[in-house]
Parts: sequence; structure tokens; C-alpha cells
Amino acid sequence: MTHFPRPLLATALVLVLTGPAIAQDDLPPGLRGAQLLPGWTEPGGARILALELLLEPGWKTYWRSPGDTGLPPQLDWAGSRNLSHVTLHWPAPQAIRSGETLEMGYHDRLVLPLTAHPQDPGKPVDIAAQIDLGLCENICVPVHLELQAPPVGTQSDPVIASALAAEPQRLDGNPACEVTPLADGLRVAMDLPQGPATLAAVELTDNPQVWVSAADILPGPTGPQAVVEMVAPSGKPFDLDHDALRLTVIPADGGRATETTGCAAD
Repeated sequence: MTHFPRPLLATALVLVLTGPAIAQDDLPPGLRGAQLLPGWTEPGGARILALELLLEPGWKTYWRSPGDTGLPPQLDWAGSRNLSHVTLHWPAPQAIRSGETLEMGYHDRLVLPLTAHPQDPGKPVDIAAQIDLGLCENICVPVHLELQAPPVGTQSDPVIASALAAEPQRLDGNPACEVTPLADGLRVAMDLPQGPATLAAVELTDNPQVWVSAADILPGPTGPQAVVEMVAPSGKPFDLDHDALRLTVIPADGGRATETTGCAAD
């Protein structure tokens, strides 16, 4: 299993773009538009809105766990008002090619829905976002966006609703898994829950300090498995909470992506 930790970066270009929507003349290469869609307020006071990115042909950006060579978006909500926390609703990623490697990300358009949970449900939630992401063609350009959400709308937005419906289908049950110690960490092999897959990702949701490789889809004892290596800051094997493993699978037949949480160790 050979993986590489970072893409080739054009570090000379880091842009700071500010506003509810970015003017066309101020956009970096690869980006046609960037804004926060205003969304609506749920009966309990939570605000549903979305980040929209429009990409130039041939450019891509990455999913939350893109693989060895991707740059996952980082979002910060400093400057927001009446905000408790934000839940991200990632649409199922696309399989995008980076050289000879398939990774998880998006091209053309990304609509990333957000649920903004209020501190006081009786008051409006005002959202300011600072976003760091990579835009990639042959190289990756790191970009910093600063966006302010427009005033909240009065009804649901079908664009955001469609992106919410594009989340991976959550399956019940825990796939079987095998965990093997390595000199500097762990090897984790998780059974795929259904059929052949184009791409898969394994995430460790409770410990972001652990590096997780891109998943290889390999034959297992009872069928295909997603196999990753995990390396902790200690550089040694570590205790793994099996309930913190999340498996996302893009099926080979073009059907809906699936997601499971936890695994049953052999």
C-alpha cells in the first residue's frame, strides 16, 4: 500500500475573498462563484443554509476525507451571532481522478448544506464563515474565503433540499472488520456492505490527530474490503474504538453512496 500525504501546491497564491458572494473579477483560477445560500429557519429555531461553490471545467475541490493527496475544506464560524454549533451535511462525493489515483471530491458545483444550531432558539442566527480549501487542476491552489450569509429566507430552498437528499444512505448494522497492528500504527480492513465499489473511505471520527490513508479496495475472506493504514502521533499501535469507524462507499453501478458507522471485529 503506497500513498502520498499531500498534493502539489501552488503556495504562491493564497487569496482572501470577502463578502456575501464573491465578485467574478475577484475569484481565483478554477472558481466561477462562491456564496452562502440564505436558506430558511426550521420550526425549532435551527437555520438551514448552504455553501455554494461553482468550479471551472476541469477543476475540482475535495470531500471531508479526500484521500492521501487531497485538501479537505476547513470551515470556521468566528464572527457568527447566536450560534451554538454547525452540522455539515456532505453530499455523496464523486470519484475524481488525480493522475493515476481516484479520490473523493466534487467538480462543476458543490452545494454543502449546513444546519446552524442557535444558542437562543427565539432569535435569528447570523452566519459568517471563514473557509480554507484547495482548488485543483494539475496543481492545487489553496484559497481562503470569508463569506457572510444573506438574511434568512422565508421558505425552503429546493437547491439546498436536493443537496440534503444527496447525502449517502445510512445503513444499519456494522460491517465485519479486522484490525492488525503495524510498526507505526494499525491496518484496518472493513467489509463492504454491498456489491462492487468504485471508491471507499474509512474515517476515524473520534481522533482527528490520527492520519488515515486512502482506502484500497482489496479481496477479503468473504468479499471486497476497504483497507486503510492509520498512524497516530506516537508512531506506535494504539487502542481503537471500533464504534468510531465510519465507512463511506461509492458503488460501481452508479447507485447511491452508502455510509455505516462502527464495525464488528473478527
